[in-house]
Amino acid sequence: MTTQGKFQAPRGTRDLLPADQPRWSWATRTMEELAREYGYGRIQTPGFEDTELFRRTAGAGSDIVQKEMYTFEDLGGRSLTLRPEGTAPICRAYVEHGMHREPQPVKLFTVATMYRYDKPQKGRYREHTQWSVEAIGSDDPALDAELLQVYHELLRRLGVTQWELLLNSIGDGQCRPGYLERLNEWLDAHEHVLDDEARQKRATSPLRVFDVKSERVQAALADAPKIGDSLCAECRDHFADVRGYLDAYAIPYRIVPTLVRGLDYYTRTTFEYVGPEGGKASALAGGGRYDGLVEEIGGPPTPGIGFGAGVDRLMLALENEALGPEPPAVDVFFVLHDDAPREPVLRAMADLRRRGFACDTDYAGRSVKGQVTLANRRRARHIVEVISPAEVILRARGASDYTAPLEDVLSRVQL
Repeated sequence: MTTQGKFQAPRGTRDLLPADQPRWSWATRTMEELAREYGYGRIQTPGFEDTELFRRTAGAGSDIVQKEMYTFEDLGGRSLTLRPEGTAPICRAYVEHGMHREPQPVKLFTVATMYRYDKPQKGRYREHTQWSVEAIGSDDPALDAELLQVYHELLRRLGVTQWELLLNSIGDGQCRPGYLERLNEWLDAHEHVLDDEARQKRATSPLRVFDVKSERVQAALADAPKIGDSLCAECRDHFADVRGYLDAYAIPYRIVPTLVRGLDYYTRTTFEYVGPEGGKASALAGGGRYDGLVEEIGGPPTPGIGFGAGVDRLMLALENEALGPEPPAVDVFFVLHDDAPREPVLRAMADLRRRGFACDTDYAGRSVKGQVTLANRRRARHIVEVISPAEVILRARGASDYTAPLEDVLSRVQL
């Protein structure tokens, strides 16, 4: 609320206006069609969860837990958190409903709002919509490649061409401990190049130092040991297979040895699709493999992989390349002269709408000329000008005007 007493949307949120809806609906409809074609079933989880779910899975030292969660105590004294990401709730549902007893992998997706208290910036909101796609129950590297190909296919169908796929493997519980020992030795010897953020991240998890914002620190970390040089044979073979399948899909990628993502549950494959701007603000989608997550929240040992893709950020990519459907057109717009009765027109519109036509008329007392102008602005395919029930003019694109009684005119209206 402003000092003048006018209400505004809360900081970090936005209104999706009618003009935004055609592009938004086009993108989310394409996401749903793709998920169905790839065998992913829709799941909807609550907008808030037990706070401990995110503390345990994201990691107590993660930025999400330390800085970004909307956490509150309900009237029963329970600590709850608005959903900051989609993977942990979906895995919680997988365990709670015994999905491990179904044929594996279980393929799930959702398009849902997420909440993170972060500094608002272009394409990144505190309340944002995310497409989460998860495949739980298989460690097959071909599944990693399929997830990556799903988002690649979304970009292709929407026509987005300005993107890059960043790829890495961060190993697993077998090879990561030895790597972390070498990394900590390097960080001890180069402590002077770290800033306060890097030191804080290192204190919670040494891998997180690669996720710092400072370009100076990032440049210095380019000389630090890389996890890719320390992968065990199984992780190395898995990553090689993932790259081979991506080559089979003809999906270009760039290996980024410092791409670690920011959550504790990631193992092996990590990835991001980024836009042309570069940097964290340009991320279109990101995710990776989380082979220990289901077990961490009480389920059986279960591998999994998934990604989260911001719909708001995708809208910017579509706008940047001027992509999207035309605004919806009205099928029939009724223009009424002053003496024309409204009752027959209202009945006609109700009948046409039952038959699947989009219909409208004037409700603001415009002149005939003003009504025609409004019909043209609405891109009406048919304009029905009602002088009287017995004298009605049908105007359609690419056809001559036709004058007849109202019932005869309506019979000539075609979708």
